Amino acid sequence: MKHDNDYNIGLKNIWDVVCYDSDGQEKWRESNRNLVTTEGLNHVLSIVLDGGTQITGWYVALKGAGSAAAGDTMSSHSGWSEDVTYSDSYRQTLTLGTASSGSIDNTASKANFSINGSATIAGAFLVSSDSKSSSSGTLYGVVDFASSRAVISGDTLIVTVTLTAASA
Repeated sequence: MKHDNDYNIGLKNIWDVVCYDSDGQEKWRESNRNLVTTEGLNHVLSIVLDGGTQITGWYVALKGAGSAAAGDTMSSHSGWSEDVTYSDSYRQTLTLGTASSGSIDNTASKANFSINGSATIAGAFLVSSDSKSSSSGTLYGVVDFASSRAVISGDTLIVTVTLTAASA
């Protein structure tokens, strides 16, 4: 006899973030699973099953101190703030390869952040708006680092995002 929980799908996102100093030497690295927000889950369901409007542009951004929660949205995430201590005028475009075996990533075009000041980075997030510090757009997911990490001017953060969907 089958039960309701015998068939489901799980969304898992792995974030690999590597910090290099101005000489190209690795300073630190983080690899953590992403929290897919309720807003992100609803967007996926709407697109796949209910004819919702697809979002064609997704962006990687850096997160400051504080913890993410499932109910976070871009207009309401009081537990954390965005960190914009990098030289680019916009958040980094998430350029994904081709989905295969339930996985897709940006390995061929990783997000690069050129740090231009001292800051503490506590994670990253995926959003549909490219505007730094904007509270608009769909917040798909947020990753919290195991512990906050210091960066200084001249550092570079390289971010790889792997998104997977698997039947559980």
